[in-house]
Amino acid sequence: MTTMRRVLAALAALALAAFGAVVLISYVRGADARAEAGAVLVPVLVVDQEVPAGTPAAELTDLVRTAEVPSRLVVPGSVEDLADVAGLTTTTSLVPGEQVVFARFADPSVQAAAAGVVERTPGTEEVSLTLEPQRAVGGALAAGDRIGVFISQGDPTTTDLAVGEVLVTRVTGGADDQTAALTGAAQTVTVTLALTPEDAAVVIAGMEQGAVWLSLQESVDPADTSLDSTITTTGADQ
Repeated sequence: MTTMRRVLAALAALALAAFGAVVLISYVRGADARAEAGAVLVPVLVVDQEVPAGTPAAELTDLVRTAEVPSRLVVPGSVEDLADVAGLTTTTSLVPGEQVVFARFADPSVQAAAAGVVERTPGTEEVSLTLEPQRAVGGALAAGDRIGVFISQGDPTTTDLAVGEVLVTRVTGGADDQTAALTGAAQTVTVTLALTPEDAAVVIAGMEQGAVWLSLQESVDPADTSLDSTITTTGADQ
């Protein structure tokens, strides 16, 4: 009998513990539900489909959805409307389920400048000049700089500023002196310019018939989002 009583007492204790656990869980869940019911809901954009890095915000319409979440769950810098990131592109890939945040977007022109490339102005075309470093400001030019193009020609030789305020869209080459010495190759730098068709014709003619020198007129920080690519023409074609 004593053994039976002990077994019954143990079973009763287990039953009470289980009942207590169920009551506690139910209370916690109920408290969460009550808290959620009283929470302030905030609209945020949530990713529905994977978004590759470099995707323009304008192409996200069918890849994200609006969801309302409690304010305590909103990620800092969350985006409520794609209009808030208009003109920007994603800097990293976005995965389904994550909230869309401003930190994942950037101005594509700034990204391009940081990568060593600047978009040309609409209505212009790119022309590349391969020059010795001393003819290209010692090879120190960078995308976003504004330069002047001087052309020397004729007999006696005259030098004129053919085109001014030209946007540099990219620069390649310019191996250091040690590399040039090891390879025996002549050191050169290739500078690509955004030119109007008329200015392009002047610069190309200068390369074909004379000697071209570039001057640095304005150095632009790649992080500057105000890159303006207006072309001002002076000199030979005026």
